Amino acid sequence: MRSPLVWQGPIPSAGRLLIEAEPLELMDRHWQDSVGKPESGGILLGYRRGDHLHVTIASAPQKADRGWRYQFVRSARHHQEIALRHWHASDQKIDYLGEWHTHPECQPNPSATDLSEWRKICRQREARMVFVIMGWGGELWTGVSRGVIVERCTEISF
Repeated sequence: MRSPLVWQGPIPSAGRLLIEAEPLELMDRHWQDSVGKPESGGILLGYRRGDHLHVTIASAPQKADRGWRYQFVRSARHHQEIALRHWHASDQKIDYLGEWHTHPECQPNPSATDLSEWRKICRQREARMVFVIMGWGGELWTGVSRGVIVERCTEISF
């Protein structure tokens, strides 16, 4: 079983990111570790504790999602239904924290499309968000942002 991941960014006052083992394991199952595997992704749900984000749930790719070797298109409706179900079941405490997807590279980097989509999400939500890209070499790229600009990023090896 995987250990939870705790990330403290370069600015201590900016908060921490905790991703529980279960969402990490779900993302691991979708690594693009062979040429035939398409990109996959989903949303990240959990708790906001001040500036800290605690990811407890990652949605799996849904039937209506579309993945190709170098692209993933998430079905907003199906993932939103998952988010709303958890939000209602948690007495409106579990929140949408961000998104995850895979890239067919060892050390993933966000594409121009990724950055554009993330900025669009951040313009819609004035809250700290997290965006995760899983690379096939065991690398995890995280972008944590508030507002319209990605504030910081790091690669985390495990």
